[in-house]
Amino acid sequence: MKIGFISLGCAKNLVDSEMIISILANAGCEIVQEPEDADAIFINTCGFIEPAKKESLETILEMREYGKKLIVVGCYAERYREQLIKEMPFIDKVITLADYPRIHLILNDIFTSEGLKFLPLKYENRLLATSIYSPYVKIAEGCNNHCTYCAIPLIRGKFRSRPLESIIEECKMLVMNGAKELNLISQDTTRYGSDLSTDGESLLPELLRKLSNIKDLKLIRILYLYPDEITDELLEEMQNNPLVARYFDVPIQHISTSVLKAMNRRGDEYFIRGLFSKIKNMMPDAILRTTYIVGFPKETEEDFDKLYNFTSDMEFDRLGVFAYSKEEDTPAYNYDDSISEETKQERLEKIMKLQKGISRKKNKAEKGKIHHTLIENYDPETKFYYGRSYAFAPDDIDGMIVFQSSKKLNIGDFVDVLITSSYGYDLIGDFVEVE
Repeated sequence: MKIGFISLGCAKNLVDSEMIISILANAGCEIVQEPEDADAIFINTCGFIEPAKKESLETILEMREYGKKLIVVGCYAERYREQLIKEMPFIDKVITLADYPRIHLILNDIFTSEGLKFLPLKYENRLLATSIYSPYVKIAEGCNNHCTYCAIPLIRGKFRSRPLESIIEECKMLVMNGAKELNLISQDTTRYGSDLSTDGESLLPELLRKLSNIKDLKLIRILYLYPDEITDELLEEMQNNPLVARYFDVPIQHISTSVLKAMNRRGDEYFIRGLFSKIKNMMPDAILRTTYIVGFPKETEEDFDKLYNFTSDMEFDRLGVFAYSKEEDTPAYNYDDSISEETKQERLEKIMKLQKGISRKKNKAEKGKIHHTLIENYDPETKFYYGRSYAFAPDDIDGMIVFQSSKKLNIGDFVDVLITSSYGYDLIGDFVEVE
């Protein structure tokens, strides 16, 4: 049985895909790259925002043309199961997130005639679809924050931490198989363990300390930190633990207190400015990354100007901006969304133009500095190596470090790179041996 597999959406969805691919491969299926070579095609869908939902539907329709057995899983399947079954009867099976604990039984039913035997999903049995040197580790599922624009709690449910020992065992296995960097993810990573601890406090600092004892692990990165859950204990751990990247991915969504309140986001402008100042005072080399939503209902010109000026003041290392889109079944869906799509796009482009200049200035300032870089790829034609230092997350948002070396280097090694120039969001440099 030959299987084609398409994974859409975020890194958290990718981890799910890797677990499903693993049970398919362990059952004896061959994973193929081209849809025309497959006997069955799996699509792990995203149902988060309108563009992602559109991509999911377009992918389903595109794969239909190959005339293969079609299995749709993931967030869109969870959110719109009945709609898919009714409107797309050509789909052979819709598997929701709620079905995942019994997905092996469902697959056994689907592929009965093939004589395949599927085992339950396990994090420890993932078949990595991306770099073995820098995998994602999902430490929790779901979210309790209930931001008014967000459908994640509807799709993924309440926040649920994985047992600490389960995460450690998975990470040991990943490092044993070649991982040098681990990227901890969830919908709300800072909340990790609050549902496991007796006092309701986060266990993230403890998890970081225990992961740091894994032999041959070189770097731990934390992604998706909720602002008001960044505790002093966590900051001190990130400051003092040499294995934890001083990389702060803190989506704030806005800076206007009135907009934040309408979004049901905790904290205000005073708190957010104070948090970032505190981080930079403790760790001047910290990388700050965030995301905004512009055009949220009743975002005034004054609100937007405040966000624009804040961006200019803060000079984030990384910044992503989304134009607000209404999501059914969320509280904000019923808000007065009178801001035109044209205005939303204008605001988005204005912020990104500002950020482009900030990024260019910051990258130019890296000239002459040395980045300890994980090598992830090599192009024999151009003779360029591609990698990332602690300052670059592996999700194709931050850019990378591109460099050359007269000495043959090994993929998966950490090396020192002297930055000589920059191009766009990438840094350009040369391998150097630092004594």
